[in-house]
Amino acid sequence: MRRLTALLLGLAIPFSVLTPAASATAQAAGPRPAISWTPCPEDPATECGTLAVPIDWKRPAGGTFNVGVARHKATDPAARIGTLALGVGGPGGSGVELVLYSAQIFSPEILRRFDIVSLDPRGTNRSHPVVCSTDLMLQAPDLILKSQADFDRRLAYNERLRADCRARTGPLFDHVDSLSTAADLDAFRAALGEEKLSFWGGSYGTLLGQQYAERYPRRVRALALDSTMDHSLDTQSFMDTETWGAQDAFNEFVAWCDRDDRCLQHGQDVKALWKKLLARADRGELPDPEQPDIKMTAFTLIGTAVNHFYDPGAWPFFSQLLADLNSGRAPRQGALPLRADGAEEVTPNPIPILCQDFRLPVRDYREYSAHLRRSEKIAPDMRYSTLSILTVVSCLGQPDPIPNPQHRLRVRTDTPVLVTNSLHDPATVYPWATSTARQLGRSGRLLTYEGWGHIVYGRHETCATEAVDSYLISQTLPARGASCPAVPPTNEANRLQELIAPRLPLPLIPRWTSPS
Repeated sequence: MRRLTALLLGLAIPFSVLTPAASATAQAAGPRPAISWTPCPEDPATECGTLAVPIDWKRPAGGTFNVGVARHKATDPAARIGTLALGVGGPGGSGVELVLYSAQIFSPEILRRFDIVSLDPRGTNRSHPVVCSTDLMLQAPDLILKSQADFDRRLAYNERLRADCRARTGPLFDHVDSLSTAADLDAFRAALGEEKLSFWGGSYGTLLGQQYAERYPRRVRALALDSTMDHSLDTQSFMDTETWGAQDAFNEFVAWCDRDDRCLQHGQDVKALWKKLLARADRGELPDPEQPDIKMTAFTLIGTAVNHFYDPGAWPFFSQLLADLNSGRAPRQGALPLRADGAEEVTPNPIPILCQDFRLPVRDYREYSAHLRRSEKIAPDMRYSTLSILTVVSCLGQPDPIPNPQHRLRVRTDTPVLVTNSLHDPATVYPWATSTARQLGRSGRLLTYEGWGHIVYGRHETCATEAVDSYLISQTLPARGASCPAVPPTNEANRLQELIAPRLPLPLIPRWTSPS
């Protein structure tokens, strides 16, 4: 699973240096009228191909590049409804990989009725990935800033990294926003010869779905958003809601420990143990048991916790990790992030996608520290969300205007959009789902999963999964206010969550890769 997660993230795959001439050759403007499909090397039952699209959709004569695409045909052609396009998470996940594994993820009825298709979002994986100097990325300053000097140092580093990534990636670097990927998706639809698309997206892939529905509402047959982004948030609301989600997920883990003897801290004060471990990390006294010469920071410890909260099936492993860290024993393989060796000259970097989709300015260290103080009040145990810190700090100094700034949704599709979300999601938090549903108004419907984790599909087969299938197949919406009861946590991970929503590395690629 670690290798699979790396493939989907597009962060740990060796790449040779990519120059503009290698992957973004200037050609005649506009996408090719057809795709030359060939069996995918990984699975001959799935077809792979490429689609030429403009580097800049506003200037289509300025050259093209190739987007990697995949298709798994409906298993019952006579019952085929049409094409179901998948939006992959991350950013940095691979839609092609998602199609390759679709038979292990989606229900037999979905596979029977739809051609399953997807693309690797521009700037990732098989779609001309943004690449940067590995050496420079390994020099990234800490994400937790402690002074104006730290703030200025980070601004200078971000500017240097952007220049390096742009030089190595070519002109596509400035056009990897999700709005441009939505245009790529519509070009893919046209190349497939489809009048309309059905769409299912998870995590960051929901932003692609939202923007496709906004721009091409008459080309949407049905559109399901699982664990949705909220593209209306400013810096404070983004950080506050993410921090709330981190604390809520920790509270749910503690509650599980209180009631379940599978937790090694059952009957103990979990919050006191956590506070002690954070204090040791603050003092530089918490060694990584697998690499004793390396000390874990509080940021890495908190981020490791958040990664384990993506799926309640990982709670027992997190419990074991806490016990190992407390005792100094070597933890299970993969429980902690691993250091990259820096052997490759360049490293794929999906962070520019975030920076072009979200304008999250912070004026100076004074404003940054105010955000952190507020976060500590919201999350007395978790302190902050590593996801929001990573995004905000990595995008400091992003030049204005960005190509895809936040705004309230304006969607008017023939069939209302279905939004599904867990009540206790540490990444795309439940308040984002309720906000998105309000923005959609009569053009949307929210189905709540009253349990835990990131990505709802597959967590409750007879409720949530069946509801999504029914919507996609027959365009039947659940009742307003509908919810699905929580399924008690097991020791098995949600396969789809691992595929659709690969976790961002800690604290910044390539220094750490996410645990499996």
